[in-house]
Parts: sequence; structure tokens; C-alpha cells
Amino acid sequence: MVKRTPGGSADSVKAVGVLQDDICFGIGMPTTAVQHVKRMRGGAQSHLMRCDDGHYYVVKFRNNPQHERVLANEFLATKLAERVGLPVPIAEVVDVPAWLPEHTEELTIVLGSQAIRCEAGLQFGSRFVVSPVEGQVFDYLPPEMLDRVRNLETFAGILALDKWTCNADGRQAAFWRKLRERKYSASFIDQGYCFNAGEWTFPDFPLRGVYPRNEVYARVSGWVSFEPWLTRIERLEEDAIWRVAGEIPPQWYGEAWDE
Repeated sequence: MVKRTPGGSADSVKAVGVLQDDICFGIGMPTTAVQHVKRMRGGAQSHLMRCDDGHYYVVKFRNNPQHERVLANEFLATKLAERVGLPVPIAEVVDVPAWLPEHTEELTIVLGSQAIRCEAGLQFGSRFVVSPVEGQVFDYLPPEMLDRVRNLETFAGILALDKWTCNADGRQAAFWRKLRERKYSASFIDQGYCFNAGEWTFPDFPLRGVYPRNEVYARVSGWVSFEPWLTRIERLEEDAIWRVAGEIPPQWYGEAWDE
């Protein structure tokens, strides 16, 4: 269990063979990308893609400019957030077939003046929080609109998780609503810099993992404001964490599984 210091589904997935580099690991059958939609903003240079399950995913590629480990970080931290009841997008392993980047000119990673084709194979996918035809998504709401966010209290919960996982980046959130809805919901995105990005160390960064608008913490008055998420984090069993880690494709972290 996790000890406190001041300052999803629990079922294991079925092991299946993946048609990639002779890998047979404890991951579920990946969803397959079938269409490139657009390039997304951000340092990882993700791409919005439609997959064969009918959903849209923000896909981070293994050859992104940050580090291959950000895919593992995204998957693990998002799944852990889901397990403690925080609003995060569904995390999936997305299989990008070779023909897609080969026939999609925009499916590239830009490094300086050079455009490198996105890798085929198993990538990280974060399901788009609401279908583009069913609602709207915003990456920012002005302070005067925050009272229209129905789950604003969860910013305290994600702060607890960010501190536990050593998120070395600022906290990011997507605010979404379905058509004709007045209220927004916050969903916490971009966990790639948890565990200190590609370093996998735990330095003390007091202001990292904090959302840039302090108004979201206006109702925080003490330890009680971080409940029930803090207690749920403390009660996470080590075996449950290892089961989640076992779903991560090994090529995302470049090490043998038993290391």
C-alpha cells in the first residue's frame, strides 16, 4: 500500500498474441487505427485518429520527440487515475498498420526542418473525451466559467495523484460538454511526464503537476479536500499496480519485463 506523507477494472486482461515483432505479452487486443484526422498540438506531436472500434483517439507515437517512455507513463498513470475514480480518458493500445503512415503525408514527427514518418506498430491512444459530432472540447475555460464545471473538486484528486507519480509537467485538463448541455466536465489529459518523463526518477518539484489557474483549488481547505482519492491511492495494492503495468507493451520502455 502507499503511505501518506505531508506535502478501472481490477480484472487482469487476457494475454493475446500481437502481430508485432514476435511479441506475446499481457496486453489486451489493441484497437486498430484506420484513418488519420489531424495533427494535435503539444510537445509529443500526437495525432487524432479514427479506429476500428468507431472511436477517435489522440495517438502518441513511440518515435515522438520526448521519449518512448512517455507512452508507458501515459498508460500507467491514466489507468491508475481511473482506478482511484478520477475522470480521465480511456487509455488503449492502438495498432497503427504500416500502410497508414506510408500513405498519409501528414502522419509525421517534425524535428527542426526534418519530417520523420510516424512509426507503425503499437502506440498509445487516449480516447477523445467526446465524439466531435456529439459535443465540444476546450483546453481552457476562463475563471468566470469555472462554476459551470460539474466536477471541479476532482482537481484536488488529480493533484494528489500527480504528486504521487511525480508529474514533472503542469497539469492539463480538457473541458467538454455534449451538444445542448450547459455544464462542462473536466477530464485530465497528458500524463506523459509522470514518473519524471523518460528519467523514471522522483525529484521534488513542489509546483509541478499543478494546474496553472489557481481558481480550481479555491475550495481546498485541508486534507479532507483530497478525499476520497487520497485514501484510494493509499489503498492501492502493489499487485493491482503490477497488473496494470503488465498491460504495457515492452517496446514502450525498452527494457526486459523482469527489470
